[in-house]
Amino acid sequence: MHSESAKKILIVDDDRRNREFLKTILSASGYLPIEAENGMTALEIAGKMYPDLILLDCMMPDVDGFYVSRQLKEGTATRTIPVIMITGMTDRESKLRALENGVEDFLSKPIDRAELQVRVKNLLRVKEYSDFLANYNHRLEQEVAERSKEILSSYFETVLTITRAAEYRDEETGAHIRRIGIYTRELAQLLGLSKEFVETIATTSPLHDVGKIGIPDHILFKPSSLLPDEQVIMKSHARLGAEILGGGKSISRFTKMGAEIARSHHEKWDGSGYPDKLKGEEIPLSARIMSITDVYDALRSRRPYKPPFSHQETCRIILEGDGRTAPTHFDPPVLEIFRKNNKIFEEIFESYQD
Repeated sequence: MHSESAKKILIVDDDRRNREFLKTILSASGYLPIEAENGMTALEIAGKMYPDLILLDCMMPDVDGFYVSRQLKEGTATRTIPVIMITGMTDRESKLRALENGVEDFLSKPIDRAELQVRVKNLLRVKEYSDFLANYNHRLEQEVAERSKEILSSYFETVLTITRAAEYRDEETGAHIRRIGIYTRELAQLLGLSKEFVETIATTSPLHDVGKIGIPDHILFKPSSLLPDEQVIMKSHARLGAEILGGGKSISRFTKMGAEIARSHHEKWDGSGYPDKLKGEEIPLSARIMSITDVYDALRSRRPYKPPFSHQETCRIILEGDGRTAPTHFDPPVLEIFRKNNKIFEEIFESYQD
């Protein structure tokens, strides 16, 4: 017996035994399983019942999981439903193809019960944040004319709530998140940008890594270098963050800029970044500003896989390159402002520590 508030999970698999296995696990965890035996039926059900999450078999006789995921992500009503692809394929090309078609996560066959439960829980948490912000933006559109000051105050509380969630998810980035807002404010002012732009980027830039809420713990907290497949999943945090913040389609300048920063802060001026391999001014200005501040703070900070670097060494790496980071990664005017004013960054880093 499921409660009315139970999360609906659509199981898409042409093998009845697989569906029964997943149904048993999900029911025992308090979820409400829905079954579809092929891809076209899954698309029909998803468009009528709007499940909270979809477990999607990769290989099916009518249409494959790649097609189903692409159709879901192209549909206005279904694009925000998280998809976990169940696959026996382990090659990098297949996983990249799945990510390009909108898949959020993977489960390898044979399915591990504990891994299934953790991945479902993590992606449902992402969906809850996405739904919350979608509902918030809808209310904002309806009420902004008559209650703009009250709504703006509520928005700031929402930003703080999500920022705290990101801090909780990644315990090593608490001070990093706080410093980012200050770095970006200073840099935007030095670039001579408008007061509104400065205010907006300072408020929204701390949300740049909110997509890490959806990254599995064993990857997010791994103390050693990530394997190629793990890197693919880690990089998906940029797209996840943008989706959580509404994909940039909000009427609010805050969530719009927050989404573009979350998606594009790992893009590089020379086109070698991710997730969209944008180049030059194709990259939003907010993300170009965010990029250099994020790299500076990451180099200065201790991480499970690296020691902290000094201010001098960090500046040398950014301005001259070290084989991994290169000056060609950054917007030239932004880089020049950093070159002339990097002492400000050092002062901010030293003033705000964990």
